[in-house]
Amino acid sequence: MLSLVLQLAVLGVALAAAALILISFVAFITATKMPHLRQYEEEKFFLNARGQKETLPSIWDSPTKQLSVVVPSYNEEKRLPVMMDEALGYLEERQKQDPTFTYEVIVVDDGSKDQTSKVAFKYCQKYGSDKVRVITLVKNRGKGGAIRMGIFSSRGEKILMADADGATKFPDVEKLEKGLNDLQPWPDQMAIACGSRAHLEKESIAQRSYFRTLLMYGFHFLVWFLCVKGIRDTQCGFKLLTREAASRTFSSLHIERWAFDVELLYIAQFFKIPIAEIAVNWTEIEGSHEQDFGLLSSSWLSKKDTADKKMM
Repeated sequence: MLSLVLQLAVLGVALAAAALILISFVAFITATKMPHLRQYEEEKFFLNARGQKETLPSIWDSPTKQLSVVVPSYNEEKRLPVMMDEALGYLEERQKQDPTFTYEVIVVDDGSKDQTSKVAFKYCQKYGSDKVRVITLVKNRGKGGAIRMGIFSSRGEKILMADADGATKFPDVEKLEKGLNDLQPWPDQMAIACGSRAHLEKESIAQRSYFRTLLMYGFHFLVWFLCVKGIRDTQCGFKLLTREAASRTFSSLHIERWAFDVELLYIAQFFKIPIAEIAVNWTEIEGSHEQDFGLLSSSWLSKKDTADKKMM
């Protein structure tokens, strides 16, 4: 039995190695080349609070908000309200305390089969389309592709990636902001602060099997050896980027599904963009689509094809 487990572990690490080698090769060859952005005509517009079509802005325009929050969502009609209530509650209170603070939340429905867009649009109607916008993609792209579409339509000086499941407590954005500020001066106004759950690994390992623990360490080693140096948790979905860093990295991003985070950070290091890794509060949410070796998620082991069907 132990021999079989070891064989499976070796196979899993080998598959991860092959994937990461491909990722690092793609990233290295194409980091300076902008990939073609597939965009349907319907994806160039959003509905305002009155239900009227308006053209989406572009990341190449000058920023008009201090913070943009991009929320990739796939079949999240049940969990999205919890996350949105917490995020908007925090953002509204922050604006009340500081009237000069401006924000927007962009929910990107990644081709959901449920009522995700309708649920998100209710927040647009409640808070206004200047604060909440919904982009509905015609076809599922994957988490990386959905985030890129949101980022390319954002107006913020800083852009936050935040998962729809609300696993990371939203007020932790202040920790990322501090981490970003500590990196100053920013070369070419570019910097990234990554939320990290690495400090939770010991607790997680105690609850996981030897097989999955071995896979996690193998994945971490391969990421460090082949792709990204110095970042312990590449997969956390809570990341804050300056507008310039977001446009530079996501313009070069080719991978839209599993491990897009690895390519994103590889590209950032390729361009010598400073990166801070900041510990954040994180809670495992039932039904999460995320496929993550960082905290030994079993979804990769039991649903290897999920990445082609669901958000990570």
